[in-house]
Amino acid sequence: MKRSEVNGYIKEAEQIMANRSFFLPQWASWTLDEWSKNKSKCTEILDSMLGWDITDFGSGNYLKTGLFLFTLRNGNPDRNTKTYAEKIMIVKENQECPLHFHWHKNEDIINRGGGILVFQLFKATRDEQLSEDDVLIQVDGITTVLKAGEKLELVNGQSICLSPGIYHRFYAKKGTGYVLAGEVSSINDDTTDNRFFKPAGRFPIIEENAKPYRLLVSDYGTLLN
Repeated sequence: MKRSEVNGYIKEAEQIMANRSFFLPQWASWTLDEWSKNKSKCTEILDSMLGWDITDFGSGNYLKTGLFLFTLRNGNPDRNTKTYAEKIMIVKENQECPLHFHWHKNEDIINRGGGILVFQLFKATRDEQLSEDDVLIQVDGITTVLKAGEKLELVNGQSICLSPGIYHRFYAKKGTGYVLAGEVSSINDDTTDNRFFKPAGRFPIIEENAKPYRLLVSDYGTLLN
């Protein structure tokens, strides 16, 4: 992805969140100079990978296969005692987060506003293939049983609880607009706890054709050294 594209998507996200009265931490708007001045006080932010995040999952086509995220809080067993994480995400119409599951993370994904969020679910077999068994989940605390691969639509305010070992993909339903989605979960580890059904990358390779408007979590190890 080009840095200029990333900058544009971040500005768009800031406007979407402002329109929805969803407010981010003050450091979310820091410049590179402000990060450099405050880096020594930001161990938790840096080690727990809090902040702006964008991915095309290695597809090269962000608008088709991609996701926009901001991690607000996250535990790190080596650094703190937090056992939970929270994200806010923006899913565009027909933009897919590809099929994957987590080995350890339990998560609730919430439709916070905008369009309709569509999920497709499968249980993982022991050899990490797609099971034909029914999938049992909780939707706002209501026990729900879906057939393998059946689609589930979440309207504003609805949420789904996903346990480890449940393959899921999701996207914003065509014709309903973007979805502002929340995620509340156990500790999030995007480096080792994502099992994609088809090979996919998690963090993008950035073509530096412009200065960063905001730092991404994947920039911390390079631009803050």
